[in-house]
Amino acid sequence: MFERIIVVCLGNICRSPTAKFMLQQALPNKHVDSAGITAMVRDGKAWEMDAKARAIAEANGYSFAEHRAQQLNRELVANHDLILVMDNEQRNYIGQRYPEALAKTMLLGHWLNKKEIPDPFKRSDEVYQHVFELIEKSCNEWKTKL
Repeated sequence: MFERIIVVCLGNICRSPTAKFMLQQALPNKHVDSAGITAMVRDGKAWEMDAKARAIAEANGYSFAEHRAQQLNRELVANHDLILVMDNEQRNYIGQRYPEALAKTMLLGHWLNKKEIPDPFKRSDEVYQHVFELIEKSCNEWKTKL
């Protein structure tokens, strides 16, 4: 039923690429992508995955491919069966901007009692680790449901 999944956060450099790569590895027969509501772009170039987010993932045994932030748009919304977001504010944004997508938009932390996953950008290593653990638990739950 859900063959094409997109994970969305704010900048598409920390949380959504982490979840994308985890889900991709856990569900190799699914197409998993990621995007940001305000994707991080500087001087016309999309940002790579945040170095601290990548380092925390690697310290926890993951190896992720290269990543470039991309902006969420109507085409991405239309081309995915399931949209996973980090918090209710992002879900509300998608519902307002793309009302046709609200029914297929859920929290990544849905199976963790609808837990929201905070943005670790420019925060301490401990915050990044905590967010990584929430994403990992959430992805582990999703892989059993998908």
